[in-house]
Amino acid sequence: MDRREFLDVVSLKEAERIISNIDIVSAVEDVLLGEALGRVISKDLVSPIDVPSFDRASMDGYAVVAEDTFYVDEQNPVRLKFEGEIRAGDNSDLTVEKGICVGIATGAPIPYGANAVVMVEYTGDVKGEIEIFRPVAPGENIMAAGSDIMRGETIMRRGTRLTPRETGVLAASGFKTASVYKRPRVAIISTGNEIIEPGTELEYAKIYDVNARAVADYIKELGGEPIYAGIARDDFDEIYGKLKECLTSDYDIVLTSGGTSAGVGDILYKIIGELGEVMIHGVAIKPGKPVLIGLCMGKPVFGLPGYPTSALVIFNTFVAPLIKKMQGLPHTTEDRKKIHAKTAVKLFSAKGRYEYLLVNVIPLFDSFVVYPILTGSGAITTLANADGYVRIPENVEMVAEGEIVEMELATETLKPADLCIIGSHCLGLDLLVRMLREDHAIVTKMINVGSTGGLAAIRRGEADVSGMHLLDEKTGEYNAPYFRGEVTDALLFRGYKRRQGLIVAQGNPLEIETIGDLAKEGVRFINRNRGSGTRILLDMELDRLSSKRGIDLDGMVREIRGYEIEAKSHNAIAAAVAYGKADVGLGIETVANQYDLGFIPVKDEMYDIAIPLQKRDKREVQILLGTLRSEEFKARLNELVGLEASDDTGEELRY
Repeated sequence: MDRREFLDVVSLKEAERIISNIDIVSAVEDVLLGEALGRVISKDLVSPIDVPSFDRASMDGYAVVAEDTFYVDEQNPVRLKFEGEIRAGDNSDLTVEKGICVGIATGAPIPYGANAVVMVEYTGDVKGEIEIFRPVAPGENIMAAGSDIMRGETIMRRGTRLTPRETGVLAASGFKTASVYKRPRVAIISTGNEIIEPGTELEYAKIYDVNARAVADYIKELGGEPIYAGIARDDFDEIYGKLKECLTSDYDIVLTSGGTSAGVGDILYKIIGELGEVMIHGVAIKPGKPVLIGLCMGKPVFGLPGYPTSALVIFNTFVAPLIKKMQGLPHTTEDRKKIHAKTAVKLFSAKGRYEYLLVNVIPLFDSFVVYPILTGSGAITTLANADGYVRIPENVEMVAEGEIVEMELATETLKPADLCIIGSHCLGLDLLVRMLREDHAIVTKMINVGSTGGLAAIRRGEADVSGMHLLDEKTGEYNAPYFRGEVTDALLFRGYKRRQGLIVAQGNPLEIETIGDLAKEGVRFINRNRGSGTRILLDMELDRLSSKRGIDLDGMVREIRGYEIEAKSHNAIAAAVAYGKADVGLGIETVANQYDLGFIPVKDEMYDIAIPLQKRDKREVQILLGTLRSEEFKARLNELVGLEASDDTGEELRY
């Protein structure tokens, strides 16, 4: 009797090391977006446009100067002169000044001069004039250019599997095709005299082929393409022929099921030895010890044990990571559908409606925290960024902060991110996140709530990391003043410089050189929103300039045409200048470069990194800090126009 014991049984760690050294090819192809569902993106994708690409109305109504509506009510309405209408898709030259309004449809571009939209329900038509019965704040009912997706923003990262959420984002950004990894083609051979096809009559001593079906569906779920090669009897020549046929065909991996144990009928190791090299025959795990792994004609061959449980354990342990690796995906076996989590903030719902509130989930020590996604139904990223949803019954108007809720995940296999970043967005931070994924397979969740929101998340311990550029009006210093006594349970690390300046048309036709030139006759300025770091910087510069000229700040402001017109993002500033709706705005050099616009430097600001004290020793945080300090990051950051690393980038600040 020819019995053969296992070759040297190896440890699990050694088996993983051997498999990780297999030289695989991750092929790439371009597919039409309509055929990309379920595929894996092969490179980071950057939006070529702002979404929306212009400031647009989010309600039907009238575009107005918000100041005209202050203090009005139903008993004391204001009447505004009606100047015409703008429909969705119109490129209108209509402008709005005090005392004037323009009718506007949902989705239509906001006319120059307007900074708010009054909903039509709160208006009336009286002899050609429009009565306003309710006040609006600047920016109300306006969706700013780039407020959903910013031009130059990384909207899809390499290794992302495309679901309907992601394909919608790509469509919104104008993509017709997507660069994806080719599906790994995996051949499956079942071996054994006892195996028969499902659906045939079950004879005595025979069993149905369970493994081929289960393994094929696992491969599909992972994004691979399974090819069933049929059943081979326990015969050297029959198994040899099937295996060689698969090896010489267009397959990336070959799997066999059965024929790996050290028994009289187990001949697979001999065949692999003749066709190539047996790398592993036996791993010290249970179940699944009799696994056989070889390399033949440059292709990995896995001999799975015959018992279904053992076969699937081995498949998930060794084959699944390889299939994912070929698609640029990190390996995970975590599988969740519902989790209990604590609300980070109050959740509001409209009474009388059963609401599915889309949320982001953040791991917090031994529990989870959910953040509502507040970009609104008009933003495609509302759906794309959602980890899942919380159901709020129709009789509930508010869920209190800190309340435990049940969250349903968007997909059963969604895994909470390794690292949560909450705060202000920056393209330099995008680079840092990309390097963490490429070099360390760290999956990040980024929630852009601005510097102030990030600071609050740091205080509550919900964020692992927060990027911020908070300017202190008293000292003129960035970030550090907020950590002197006010924040005692967090650390601040040096980030990098961002260059702020005046964004103008290419060639600077109006010869704008300084902040003082904003008051030049004929210059149309567009401002940032109150509370933003850029707006604070502008007002500080104007205050300094007005003192130098011996006039008060209000007088200086009145000389600037468009000071009261606000945009909510740097991209919105650049878009307004690029589309000729304004002549100049204050923003960062990076977006000026993206739009091929002129740029006059005003001030360098510091974009720093804050970390809660209790998160400093977290593995992923330490890797982030190490990457931030690395020369590679600094070199790649310095390639981005308007961003500049320093010698102390990544070092803890002593304040």
